[in-house]
Amino acid sequence: MKISWTPTARKTYFKVLDHLAEEWTKREVENFINEVESLLDQIKSNPEMFQASRKKKNVRKGLITKHNTLYYRIKPRKKELELITFWDNRQDPKKLAY
Repeated sequence: MKISWTPTARKTYFKVLDHLAEEWTKREVENFINEVESLLDQIKSNPEMFQASRKKKNVRKGLITKHNTLYYRIKPRKKELELITFWDNRQDPKKLAY
């Protein structure tokens, strides 16, 4: 399956990387990138492996780290996985639309 990134996914991904770079070390940034790549490989192999959203159809959430979750949409007709957002789990869950 093809993976596409929404503008929000790109923005939130780089926001996490910026935060890690400011507050932690290069090693944590690299670890996060590796975790995301690993998760994307898993999703490509088995798109439905993660928990489905209760609010939105075809949206699933994959835990990257204890602090970050990836929300993605499965588009079966296009054979595409659309990355929606990288969510900081410490935020107010009421602000999350998925």
